[in-house]
Amino acid sequence: MVDAARARKIADRIQRIVAEMLDRRIKDPRLGFVTVTDARITADLRDATVYYTVFGSAEDRSASAAALESAKGLIRSEVGRQTGIRHTPSLTFVIDEVQENAQHIEELLVQARRSDAEVAERATGASPAGEADPYKAPREIEDDEDDGDEK
Repeated sequence: MVDAARARKIADRIQRIVAEMLDRRIKDPRLGFVTVTDARITADLRDATVYYTVFGSAEDRSASAAALESAKGLIRSEVGRQTGIRHTPSLTFVIDEVQENAQHIEELLVQARRSDAEVAERATGASPAGEADPYKAPREIEDDEDDGDEK
């Protein structure tokens, strides 16, 4: 097992290597506009997961995934050569869905703001269903003279 700091450094190095390979050496026409967003490696340095995004449609994503899968061997050999670790990690490419999730959250926030505006519009000019002051006023304490009890 390797400490977490070294594993993170190796993962960052793998991310840079893969990005450079996709930019300069992989000339597959199926490969669209791919951005490598993150790389993670297991503590034993045997398996690395590379996260990427693709700008374009679902067809572009599937074509880019096929291109990455076919170039995996070449990319792995370059990772092994440039990192210099004893065992070259196996690579797994996973599409990063952070952008889609962020867009969905933004849509939900817009919908919530619209709903809040409708509720606020309905609330203007409305009167309370019960009394104007729903809280009970504190009881007033009577004087001791009225009680007739003397001590």
